[in-house]
Amino acid sequence: MESRLQQKYKKEVIPALQEKFHYANVLAVPKIKKVSLNVGVNSKNTESNYLDNVEGTLTKISGQKPIRAKAKKAISAFKVKENMIVGVNVTLRGRRMYDFLDKLINVSLPRVRDFRGISEKNIDGQGNLSLGFKEHIVFPEIKPDEVDRIHGLEVTINTSAQSKEEGKELFQLLGFPFQKKIIK
Repeated sequence: MESRLQQKYKKEVIPALQEKFHYANVLAVPKIKKVSLNVGVNSKNTESNYLDNVEGTLTKISGQKPIRAKAKKAISAFKVKENMIVGVNVTLRGRRMYDFLDKLINVSLPRVRDFRGISEKNIDGQGNLSLGFKEHIVFPEIKPDEVDRIHGLEVTINTSAQSKEEGKELFQLLGFPFQKKIIK
């Protein structure tokens, strides 16, 4: 069974993008390839309790076990040694990806304090969207009273779009809330 967002993509988004950008083939229509969730870990906070806490929250948010990212080389200015754990990340594809995006659009983004929409600057030249959260407690799986330490979270949505305009149109049709332009 497909998720709600995946059905919307197939029934509404593909025909709308084909009409606007005049794609000859359905396979040329941009689609979301993967979603990456990243949490950077400060070199001072490499204690295993903190890392386990971050891994636990990412597991709850994504429904998938994250991996620990190690530094490839030492950088003395940042007090990072080679093979030191510098982050935790998870990559979502398929059904879990669409379920996560549906939850992100309809539940998590409206819970962000003082949220006025996503800036167009968050979309790069290839149509990929990057979002940063200062607090991971905006996700519904995380109970604020059970959190020891609040950490940030970065969400990167990778698409097959060829330009920024195609990516922005894809995200708008999927229901991502972008900032309204104010005309003076």
